[in-house]
Amino acid sequence: MYKRYLVLILIIFSFDINAQSIIGNVANKEKEPIPFATVAVKGSNIGTSANNEGNYFLKLANGNYEVIISAVGYKQAIKSIIVNANNMVLNFQLEPELYELKDVIVNATGKDPAYAIIKKAINKRKGHLTETPAYTCKVYIKGVQKLLKAPEKFLGRDIGEVAKQAGLDSNRTGIVYQSESQSILNYLPPNNYQEEMISSKVAGSNRAFSFNRATELLLNFYENYQNWDGISNRPFVSPIADNALFYYDYKLIGSTLENGELINKIQLIPKRKYDPAYRGYIYIVENSWRIHSTDFLMTKESNITLIDSLKINQKFIPIKQNWMPASVAFEFKGGLFSFKFGGYFLGIYTDYDFKPTKPIKNFKEVLKITKDVNKKDDEYWSNERPIPLTKEEKVNYVKKDSIAKKRESKPYLDSLDKVNNKLKFSKIFLGGYQPRNRFKKEYYNFDGLLSSVHFNTVEGFAINYGASYSKRIDTINNRNFTWNGHLRYGFSNKLFSANTGFTIPILKKQSLSFLLGSDVVDLNNNGSINILGNTFNSLFFEKNYMKLYRKQLVQVGFNSQIAGGLNGSLTLFYNDNNWLANTTTYKFIDDKEIEFTSNNPFQPLSSQPLFVQHQTFKAKISLRYNFSNKYVTYPTGRFYLPSKWPVLNFNYIKAIPNIFGSDTDFDQLSLRISKPNIKFGFYGKFSFATEAGAFINTNNIFYPDFKHFTGNKALAFTPADNQFLFLDFYKFNTANKYFEAHLEHNFSGFFSNKIPLVRKLKLQELVGINYLASNELTNYRELYVGLAFTGLKVYYGFVYNRKEKIDSGFRIAYGF
Repeated sequence: MYKRYLVLILIIFSFDINAQSIIGNVANKEKEPIPFATVAVKGSNIGTSANNEGNYFLKLANGNYEVIISAVGYKQAIKSIIVNANNMVLNFQLEPELYELKDVIVNATGKDPAYAIIKKAINKRKGHLTETPAYTCKVYIKGVQKLLKAPEKFLGRDIGEVAKQAGLDSNRTGIVYQSESQSILNYLPPNNYQEEMISSKVAGSNRAFSFNRATELLLNFYENYQNWDGISNRPFVSPIADNALFYYDYKLIGSTLENGELINKIQLIPKRKYDPAYRGYIYIVENSWRIHSTDFLMTKESNITLIDSLKINQKFIPIKQNWMPASVAFEFKGGLFSFKFGGYFLGIYTDYDFKPTKPIKNFKEVLKITKDVNKKDDEYWSNERPIPLTKEEKVNYVKKDSIAKKRESKPYLDSLDKVNNKLKFSKIFLGGYQPRNRFKKEYYNFDGLLSSVHFNTVEGFAINYGASYSKRIDTINNRNFTWNGHLRYGFSNKLFSANTGFTIPILKKQSLSFLLGSDVVDLNNNGSINILGNTFNSLFFEKNYMKLYRKQLVQVGFNSQIAGGLNGSLTLFYNDNNWLANTTTYKFIDDKEIEFTSNNPFQPLSSQPLFVQHQTFKAKISLRYNFSNKYVTYPTGRFYLPSKWPVLNFNYIKAIPNIFGSDTDFDQLSLRISKPNIKFGFYGKFSFATEAGAFINTNNIFYPDFKHFTGNKALAFTPADNQFLFLDFYKFNTANKYFEAHLEHNFSGFFSNKIPLVRKLKLQELVGINYLASNELTNYRELYVGLAFTGLKVYYGFVYNRKEKIDSGFRIAYGF
């Protein structure tokens, strides 16, 4: 108890002596705090919430009030008070709510009375979904994430030292993230929201902006289902969804009167443990059949990911005949390896105005955050914060702010850089060396020597050594000047190449890039097998998949956001291209039945050059349009959100002859339409990408400037956009008309979650088709099924050209 009163004393002394505030604690009969209890003033929209220790405060002008305290599972308490010039301590001790079962009639089917209530709520669902009028309100959000348990060491690293630098205690536990924010939320039916963040505070950083978003806390159980992206592969079914009876059993716990309304408490029991259904209780108002409050729980039994459990507590209050959210709290716990974590996010809705004096007309701006949002001082937060901080949270602010100031000092940053910048054998030869000067915001990277070595039949053993430099030149917009360079040498063909380039931001949303030098590159400009895979296959299996040529180049590019969701770029290229022949047949294992193929994919047994040496000067114009007119405004600028419509990409390439000795002359047009992750509710998500293109002029064109497709011939590969699973890397690239399509549906565990034991793997079922039509391939199709699991995808596919089956087999994609 002494701790609770200590917190109250600290709260009292944190206020201005002239402020009129009610301060108190909400507890149960056992004097245990009731977290996140709702505190409201009867007959007004003034209210707040208790914190997770049950402490609250409420600022009121002088006058007579009735203060109502309510919490899910407890009887509502009302106290009449008189507010004068002095602060007031007003504690509440809530009694458990007694939900009585009166006049229970069980029908002939033996159904619990809860079913009749739920069916009425389902019938009213659509009406309640659309009845909310336009409004403006203030939303306060607090987020706290804690490390609850951590090992002393992990992967050879001293976690105690890391925890100390992060401001955690000697047991490697404590708050790792703490933030608060206040926003003005505007709503216009049916589903238009506009949010303006007016204050933001993040422990340990006076420049960061809170991740809190009022719109991300919006959770509407009048919708048939709720998407929990990142937590569940499948949406969860609302207890009052149209098909809820297929997922839930219900039990009426009882009913109680609150403010003249009869509130029914109904227990939710998933019919099947593995279904995407909530556990816990829903409270339904008699006669109107609205949701009064929720006390839901999501657990690992329902196959959620990342966390072990998520508790959802939502409370509604009647304001001018409209039932509006008063508060919502998310409490979570989870673990990964030997780490345990937990925390909560709390949102409090106040100051509802159903006839705002300045209605928002432009709902295209979904979120607005200005540069001064995070500049509010402690006095501001003491006056505006609607719920008190816990003692731990107060200490954390002080500690993290102190650590932040230390971390920003030159001596501290220099000391960290001194440790990081030490030269080690493992860095030089294996992982690479990354010295830095964090005070000047300068970062360097030097590749590892051994990791730069590879093998191919053109160069033999070769080294491709790279270095890069990055300098933050625009701290407000987080934009960098970057430079990179590469040195390459083939020990068999004795060929040396070098190139360098840079990218520099100009104006506000433009950048300029430049590249100069020479390199040995893949004949397929989309890439083929990766370097390590080609090295392994060449040395051990005599399969030299990768085909190369040498390019001397000058490249200048300009990128810009043109307007709204329209972005464009202009790039000028000058290349001197030279075909290369194999110079070695070296291998570790010699299979007498297999021989290396030549570097000409069309004549694998001959060293006939694929093309003659030639020069190319060309210009490429690219336009990308996102149909969305919704955007967010940050201090760094305006950013458009993904649209519900597909994205269009248009490209035009013009090769111009006789400029700088250019030999090529062609025109190429292409249009790509794509849209990932189109949601189909319980049935997963669908993605597609289609592209059509044509060469409208091919007066003179060589193979490197053909339209190249992303093929694959390896069993295991790193996935890329518009990837074919079985297509040859080189043979079917074209200088004519073409059309390609990639369609995939992810069932997000719809089938595998119904299989015992298998469901624990959280697999996602895939089915798709890749299609290509060109002069070289009339009707090429890849049909496949597969399973996805945490960055790994396993496919089995069938390949057809026209009506002929030409291939089949497994493929494994790895990487995110």
